[in-house]
Amino acid sequence: MSNQITLSVNGETRTCSAEFPLVDLLQQLGFNPRLVAVEYNGEILHRQFWQEIQMQQSDRLEIVTIVGGG
Repeated sequence: MSNQITLSVNGETRTCSAEFPLVDLLQQLGFNPRLVAVEYNGEILHRQFWQEIQMQQSDRLEIVTIVGGG
């Protein structure tokens, strides 16, 4: 039995370990967790919950990098 799941990240299919924490996935994908906003299965997810969320089969993530400037 495989412990890999498939999910969508910014419209691209990705695989990761089953029940992988969201915060770890962000880092694995090269995102700085302090500089992104995350939509999880259609809902904006407050960062206080990122450590609690475990990735599940067919989850959908939209990750937006926050850009500063003037």
